Amino acid sequence: MEKTYYDPADLKKFGDVSEFGPELAKKFFDYYGEVFKDGALTAREKSLIALAVAHTVQCPYCIDAYTTDTLERGCSEEQMMEAVHVAVAIRGGSSLVHSVQMMNKVKEVSM
Repeated sequence: MEKTYYDPADLKKFGDVSEFGPELAKKFFDYYGEVFKDGALTAREKSLIALAVAHTVQCPYCIDAYTTDTLERGCSEEQMMEAVHVAVAIRGGSSLVHSVQMMNKVKEVSM
């Protein structure tokens, strides 16, 4: 198999990031664990949000992890894809709304 820049096996090494800075890593992992507990949103809902965000930030490790997590939490393929489409719509819309800045500049320069 050809080696890729992102090695899927590295996802299992996520906990190892504490090797060079254990104090901050512990704080991060404690925080991370608290964030994904049931609260005003269920852990299942948070997992779908994480899957959508993972696509927005284009993190292959997160996409793998939250694809698995959402499936384990009973999400359907349709729900997962809908969450991804929400992320795509927001990302596309956020790029498109910046065209207002371009349009303003064109009008300013053209005057």
